[in-house]
Amino acid sequence: MAVTVETLANPAARAAALPDLARLRIAVFREWPYLYDGTFDYEERYLAHFLEDAGAILVIARDGDAIVGVATASPMAGQERALSKPFADAGHDVATLSYFGESVLLPAYRGRGLGHAFFDHREAAARASGAASACFCGIIRPADHPLRPGGARNLAPFWRARGYAPLDGMVAHYDWKDIDQPEETPHPMQFWHRAL
Repeated sequence: MAVTVETLANPAARAAALPDLARLRIAVFREWPYLYDGTFDYEERYLAHFLEDAGAILVIARDGDAIVGVATASPMAGQERALSKPFADAGHDVATLSYFGESVLLPAYRGRGLGHAFFDHREAAARASGAASACFCGIIRPADHPLRPGGARNLAPFWRARGYAPLDGMVAHYDWKDIDQPEETPHPMQFWHRAL
């Protein structure tokens, strides 16, 4: 069966998909480069908060009835001040900025153009809502990290091909527990941006 991609803007439809999104985030972010040791309870709370904004969307990839990938987007103006303030301080109009959250896809479905479809859907929704630009963040890991797998894919060329570029000096730090660590530690996250 072919994989389909659709945008869920309806709050009830998004809420129904939250358990699948939480499971996918835990599974995919456990892999390189995030190495995230997540819990289902935290994921459901985080996602419910992220998607409660009226302008939030959830893009899902389905193989039959199974959700195999998800991506999210929400207006930056509705994000926590810790996230939106650095953009406002740098002169970005947060009222016209869309924030792209996660984009997670099970390994068996990668390399089929679904990452592009996720960006296409989120960018279209952002434009339709009046956003003039979009941003997201990606983790910065050292090249010699002991858990880096051989042949690890660098997503920067893909993001650049989509028209995104890193924002100089725009690095946030988020705490989570890595799979090889006893407790949470801060992780640097580089912001990427493009005009829509």
